[in-house]
Amino acid sequence: MTAFLDPLLTFLTLLAAVYGVTLALYFLYGLGITWLNGRNPDRRIQKTRRGEKRMWAEIRQSMVSILVTSTSVSLGLFSQHMGWAPAPWALTWWNALPLFFLCMVISDLWFYAAHRLLHTKLFYRHHAWHHRSVAPTAWSHDSMTVVDTALSQAHHTLMVFIIPFPPLIILANRAYDQINGTFGHAGFEYFASPTARFPSPMLCVFFHDQHHSEFRYNFGNYFSFWDRVFGTIAPDYDRRTEVLQAEAAPLRLTGKSKDAAVPTRSDLTAE
Repeated sequence: MTAFLDPLLTFLTLLAAVYGVTLALYFLYGLGITWLNGRNPDRRIQKTRRGEKRMWAEIRQSMVSILVTSTSVSLGLFSQHMGWAPAPWALTWWNALPLFFLCMVISDLWFYAAHRLLHTKLFYRHHAWHHRSVAPTAWSHDSMTVVDTALSQAHHTLMVFIIPFPPLIILANRAYDQINGTFGHAGFEYFASPTARFPSPMLCVFFHDQHHSEFRYNFGNYFSFWDRVFGTIAPDYDRRTEVLQAEAAPLRLTGKSKDAAVPTRSDLTAE
């Protein structure tokens, strides 16, 4: 019995830690970006839409979704701990950055493929909840169904059986994905620059915001690379990113906004 209970307790402890930290990051990033949005109303991407009316529904759904993501991460780390997966490589100052980048590339490829699958007729019903946020907000990133989350986040469990990433690389990638996804759904543009359009593979907020508003393009998470290779980049993405850069209002970190990114009575009746 002990041989069963001890590993189970270890897994549940690991899961509780990963879930607790991820949930804390969700609220920390969400509140921080909402605060930033409230001081920069001119940077709102979809001027005529307000997604804030879905904030509380998204938070409730995100708490379930984050548990699924945390389970995937914990299963990968637990598999390494139990010796079911290859022993992780030693982490050094020399290999940390290349391994982190490799982990990003693999994660992005998995996400791209899973995201394309979720947009097929067979699976879209599991992804439709996420797309109810036509104008996404900082609370939208994790607002997904259980099946949606399980498919898009399964790489945390599976990739340790292919490449023995050190646990810290996996955890660092997860933390980066949280802030990347929160900014990606922020609804306000902060990163439109030459680094966010061709030939650079990096992104700006508009990349994923355009996916929510147009549905058919921009399936990547970290990079535009896979969308460009497979022809799913929005035809006007680069041009509109350049326009957003040219028209960007000065970034403000002080003062209050009349267009704060929190629900108001008018938001609740907006389209």
